[in-house]
Amino acid sequence: MRFVDLIDKKKKGHEHTNEEISFIVNSIMNATAEDYQVSAWLMAVYFKGMTLDETANLTKAIIDSGETIDLSPIRNENCRHIADKHSTGGVGDKITLILIPLLAACNVPIAKLSGRGLGHTGGTIDKLEAIPGFKTDLEIEELIQKVKETGLAIGSQTGRLTPADGKLYALRDVTATVDAIPLIASSVVSKKIASGADYVVLDVKYGSGAFLKTPQEAQELAQWMVNIAEKLGKKFHAVITSMEQPLGRAVGNAIEVIESIEFLKGNMTPDIKELTYEMAALTLTQLGLANTKEEAYPKVSDAITSGRGLEYFKKLIISQSGNPDVIENYRLFPQPNYAFQAKAPQDGFVWNIDAYKTAYACKILGAGREKKTDQIDYSAGIYLNKICAEPVKQGEVVATLYANDADKLEAAQKHMEEAFSFSCEQRDRGSLIYKIL
Repeated sequence: MRFVDLIDKKKKGHEHTNEEISFIVNSIMNATAEDYQVSAWLMAVYFKGMTLDETANLTKAIIDSGETIDLSPIRNENCRHIADKHSTGGVGDKITLILIPLLAACNVPIAKLSGRGLGHTGGTIDKLEAIPGFKTDLEIEELIQKVKETGLAIGSQTGRLTPADGKLYALRDVTATVDAIPLIASSVVSKKIASGADYVVLDVKYGSGAFLKTPQEAQELAQWMVNIAEKLGKKFHAVITSMEQPLGRAVGNAIEVIESIEFLKGNMTPDIKELTYEMAALTLTQLGLANTKEEAYPKVSDAITSGRGLEYFKKLIISQSGNPDVIENYRLFPQPNYAFQAKAPQDGFVWNIDAYKTAYACKILGAGREKKTDQIDYSAGIYLNKICAEPVKQGEVVATLYANDADKLEAAQKHMEEAFSFSCEQRDRGSLIYKIL
């Protein structure tokens, strides 16, 4: 078998066999295929696509390229299956920080591997590392032990899992093939299955602040991931959600952790509540801890009102060497030196807050990174004093920007002000959920 023949086969739109997919991935891993050959194959896939069987086989081969995690030791008498959650990324997306302790409070053991951010804000790991002392670099055995002791743990992704995906992504990134649906789907599903989950709830986002711009594109990707997982014997649900506007009021790193803590204290915006409750309810019903979503919702509410969700977040912080005092004293988070208040130019209502423009302003402030080696400013961020559909008076503060660099703060102001639009009429923001698969 020759790699060049497989490039030619895909170029002509033919379907690869399982053996051919295995050969492609093995050739990438043992470096017998040159980067330019793999790049040519990726471009052929981009234009000619892959069938569901091909993509499932590619996903399995990527899983087999590295280690897999056995999470059976963390199962408990109340929950015999392992759950996980994944988001395709958005602006102000802090659902993981809230959902994981709430599920742990509902007797669902959670060992989650998350990533760092590349773009406008940090990822889940960056946000957690805004907590002084918080350790995310955990060995797999350490991750499992922490879950056995406390019920939950969140660690940074390891190169020991799905190394073929890392090699493929490095080439996709420089060959303009990142947005090929089969390649995205195989990448996400392989990492989730290799991480040891039986069940995964996916938050697939679309809109201004997401890499997929329409609900139809998001549904296509979501359906691919659900179908691939089913082919490989796993159950995934996909919640397709709008990212036209930032989620909640906080965009950044430390500032998003603070908003997550406030949610667990019972202070929540309707949009975060809708997504958190929906994903928690889907997980509890799938794992047999509730018969219906309607039965699951009170369990989620009780985890908040009883304080158990917040207590599990505190356990997470202590277990991973962070300072738990941040829960009651937000001044212990990294603090910015400068702030700017954007104000409403008229009376009326907030009509829209463009997620992309908000994200771009946040990246200028220092909350994100352009390349993996960039340092993140954990204190930089944006607080939305007013969100969609809320009334405003002319001159009232609608957003507060935080930074440690006065020049960055000045550069971000224009983008943040442009993100807001106002109207004399109040709009109904409606549901963020487009569809559940």
